[in-house]
Amino acid sequence: MSDLRNIVVLTGAGISAESGIATFRGPGGLWEGHRVEDVCTPEALAADPIMVHRFYDARRAALASVAPNAAHDALARLDAEWPGGLLIVTQNVDDLHERAGATRMLHMHGELRSALCAACGERVVWHGDLPPGSVCATCSAGALRPDIVFFGEIPYEMERIEAALAECDLFVSIGTSGAVYPAAGFVQTARHYGAETLELNLDPSAGSVFFDETRLGAAGLLVPEWVAAMLD
Repeated sequence: MSDLRNIVVLTGAGISAESGIATFRGPGGLWEGHRVEDVCTPEALAADPIMVHRFYDARRAALASVAPNAAHDALARLDAEWPGGLLIVTQNVDDLHERAGATRMLHMHGELRSALCAACGERVVWHGDLPPGSVCATCSAGALRPDIVFFGEIPYEMERIEAALAECDLFVSIGTSGAVYPAAGFVQTARHYGAETLELNLDPSAGSVFFDETRLGAAGLLVPEWVAAMLD
């Protein structure tokens, strides 16, 4: 590992599950009788804004009862101590990486504690409920919505992510299913540019075949072990 300098880490739901982040999927994959996909699209927001805003209000409120776990803490340590390039790309919309202390990171699918103005594009930190029609302080439009990348929308900062993948020596995927694109294709991009690839997951992902190595187990155990090996 001594010749490695630039690292890209991708994290998914599996890293936050150990903190108790609820999936809001009840029996049959439903949330209050609705498919989760039906509250995570632009069409759903237009058709029933009250329901969609309530869904994200509930998820935002749930953040108060959870805390970063050992995997988040380990990545924050890597962030603080790794002398080379590092970018932590999370698919999660919680703030557990930040609360653990990570700074070299981005949220490709948005953030629960952020509101987006659909009229002017302004983003603002948001902690409480976000009722439909909430007014943007920048343009005065009643157009604030959850700052979440819905199904069918383009994830944030793709150019920055792709540039980091092209330059990394090691790509690590943690707690991801490997089924949601474009994130599922990051391992292939990194391999194309010559990076080593490592998967840390409870079970093999849909893209396990593309990784040089897959380690199976809980993120709270695997991630601290990997980070310690990188730094100690």
